[in-house]
Amino acid sequence: MSGDGTGEAGLVQLLDPDGARVATTENAAYRGRVATLTGDDLRGLYRDMALTRRFDDEATALQRQGELALFAQATGQEAAQVGSARALAPQDYVFPSYREHGVMQVRGVDPVDRLRLFRGQDHGGWDPAEHNVHLYTLVIGSHALHATGYAMGVQRDGLVGTGDAALDTAVVVYFGDGATAQGDVNEALVFAAVNNTPQVFFLQNNQWAISEPTTRQARVPLADRGPGFGIPSVRVDGNDVLACYAVTLEALERAHSGGGPTLIEAFTYRMGAHTTSDDPTRYRSREEEAYWRRRDPIDRLAALLRAEGEWDEAWAAGVEAEAEALGERLRVEVRALGAPPTSAMFEHVYATAHATVEHDRAWQAEYEQAMQDDDATLTEATR
Repeated sequence: MSGDGTGEAGLVQLLDPDGARVATTENAAYRGRVATLTGDDLRGLYRDMALTRRFDDEATALQRQGELALFAQATGQEAAQVGSARALAPQDYVFPSYREHGVMQVRGVDPVDRLRLFRGQDHGGWDPAEHNVHLYTLVIGSHALHATGYAMGVQRDGLVGTGDAALDTAVVVYFGDGATAQGDVNEALVFAAVNNTPQVFFLQNNQWAISEPTTRQARVPLADRGPGFGIPSVRVDGNDVLACYAVTLEALERAHSGGGPTLIEAFTYRMGAHTTSDDPTRYRSREEEAYWRRRDPIDRLAALLRAEGEWDEAWAAGVEAEAEALGERLRVEVRALGAPPTSAMFEHVYATAHATVEHDRAWQAEYEQAMQDDDATLTEATR
């Protein structure tokens, strides 16, 4: 492993940057976990990554046109997100931060719903229970504690270590390298370790916490922090979708069986800005971006498909057409999202009725009615 926390040494890798399979003694166990993936499986991974990138491009364009207040791109991180999410069991529960659009793609969260938060139209955008995916969290690292608390609940409900693959449940929390400096993440690691929670901490090290490089965040690889908490950890090539799938599958198996939490550091690169509100050309070089562009995760899998005779031009044209349709749908439906009624802010605050919330709801309704009455009186007076 690198001593400065930014290097590529010690990464689990199954596909090299040219899309060739990597076979070493060290990755033999992980190779076994992807050996059963069929051509259809590989094409499915490609499709999810391609649609995630198109979602990114279209959402970024919508923000530039003033249709979204803000957007956080995932471009460059598709392999880390799609590979890890593909390893999940249906009953597993996900706590994302705010750029896990590839995870949302795999879990089936509607693309328009994913943008409601960024348009300021809704506090979340989807029903977490429908896809076992919590809402996006903008507060850095706070959701790591939420995930650990949820994992402790899963454990106490007896949904771990039963041996029933359809019942055993794990919780995955996604966060970035900047979040590892937050107290919330470190507190979550403490609670996870001592309670042996069925949990995976999936760290996407995209090497920039807004404008701060990883070299100014840590002097050792971030995965090295795991053993300090008593949590096994692994570093993986985050632009290698097969390796991300394999290491996550291993971690989930440990969690499902009662073996406790795992920390995964996916070493990747954010090709876009941190959000549409910053300019990465102010803090990183063109050479660095070009280096990582040559390691594009989608190109890498495409090269493998071609090399192994699994690339089909008709299928590829279908994926491209699907991406175009996704873009058109976002352009039309996001612009058509109307303002929700103000009463919506009082919904889903508590699981059951709450006197304070009901009081505030009634006050808001009375206030709005009074405003309407005043407007009507003014209109009548000016006739």
